[in-house]
Amino acid sequence: MQMKLLFGVLAVAFIAGCNPFAPKLDETTSSAQFGDPHTIDGYFQAFKYAYEFKDTTLYGTLIAPDFIFSFRDYNLGVDIQWGRDDEMRATAGLFENADALTLLWGDILDSSGTATSYNITRIFSLDVTLNAGDIEHVDGRAVFHLERPTPADPWKAASWQDESNL
Repeated sequence: MQMKLLFGVLAVAFIAGCNPFAPKLDETTSSAQFGDPHTIDGYFQAFKYAYEFKDTTLYGTLIAPDFIFSFRDYNLGVDIQWGRDDEMRATAGLFENADALTLLWGDILDSSGTATSYNITRIFSLDVTLNAGDIEHVDGRAVFHLERPTPADPWKAASWQDESNL
């Protein structure tokens, strides 16, 4: 009898399209607290959230398919760049190996753009906690080029030039 009742509940839940084992979402919680990439400020809030919660799924939604990351390797004296696939692998490795990440976005040094293309340079500070006794601190400037097909779409990074002390 109990098995029939459980089967009945699961069948109703399946037909209703819900998961009876998943907790109900808090309807009062706004996605804006995690950043809404439809706005420039919301994009950077979502980026911070993705880093601090080590969320590669969210991070991937913020990066355009033709994304280019670039930085200066001061040890080799060369500029290095890579595409989206390498960026996702590098970021996933960072997320997996860090105990904690703390990202602070600072002042906007320069910004200009249209409703579908935007350039922004801003200060950032990143603490990478590898373990309790090993915290790496990175300061710098991030130069982003954000794009979206229409003003109704979310922003995605087409390029990010890291100008940090790393």
